[in-house]
Amino acid sequence: MQAKAAKPTKSVTRWGPERRLEFIDYRLAWDGKLNRGDLMSFFGISVPQASLDISRYRELAPENLDYDASARMYVASPAFKPLYETSSPESFLTELLVEATGAQGEVESAMGWKPPVGRAPIPTRVLAPEVLFVLVRAIREQVSLRVLYQSMQRQEPALRVLSPHALGHDGFRWHVRAYCHTRQDYRDFVMARVLKVDASDEPWRSGDDDGHWHTTLELLLVPNPKLSKASQRAVELDFGMTGGEVSFSCRQALAFYVLRHLGLHEEPGPHPEAQQVVLKNRRQVQKLLQFGQST
Repeated sequence: MQAKAAKPTKSVTRWGPERRLEFIDYRLAWDGKLNRGDLMSFFGISVPQASLDISRYRELAPENLDYDASARMYVASPAFKPLYETSSPESFLTELLVEATGAQGEVESAMGWKPPVGRAPIPTRVLAPEVLFVLVRAIREQVSLRVLYQSMQRQEPALRVLSPHALGHDGFRWHVRAYCHTRQDYRDFVMARVLKVDASDEPWRSGDDDGHWHTTLELLLVPNPKLSKASQRAVELDFGMTGGEVSFSCRQALAFYVLRHLGLHEEPGPHPEAQQVVLKNRRQVQKLLQFGQST
């Protein structure tokens, strides 16, 4: 089991001692080496402080690093085990992806060496800054808005009165979750389809009664039983399944998007290679799920 460091009594800042220990752990995990200069240049600290930080890390995890006298640096030992959750594979791969997309900008990264990374691009969803500013402010200040919205069902944009209470991401695009005073229901609205926003005198409707937003569904995935045994085993490895299945939770309001991305919003087709996983608790989920959440 992966060791975990004790949580600090107060929030960790970039300059705090706990953050520097996380940095040491991260560099050893993914760069395989570290010296005092790495700490000094990243945090702007002195030689004595860098030495104290490394000594403290050695006290916490004495088997995680060895000193290479010829290279004059510390290296990850063969017995290395991450001390902090920030050194997890998920954190490392997420940081690689953020850097590959350019979303990180000029923010300094704790990474040292990193492998070349390619990603499958998707078209950029364009959001008007002035629309996002107003939507976020409406959520913060709890006010309703008059919104000119282009839906999939209408030929022309239509005015809606919305009480926004949350933001959601379906894996590809951003939505605003809001009570629609026009339809008298809670719905998802794709932000890129919001053409104009204005203030409204309509009293704000809280999201407390948005049952689909506050209800959590458990999705249970298993390999498509029509696959060969070898293919089923490969799928189990892909999804980190235990005992041939894996479960995860999501908000009911977002479940449709999750199932659509996995190809599970329809009954399994005749070609198992095209739908490698199936929803084991499909009937249970369908009783609670409303397909087609966004408008």
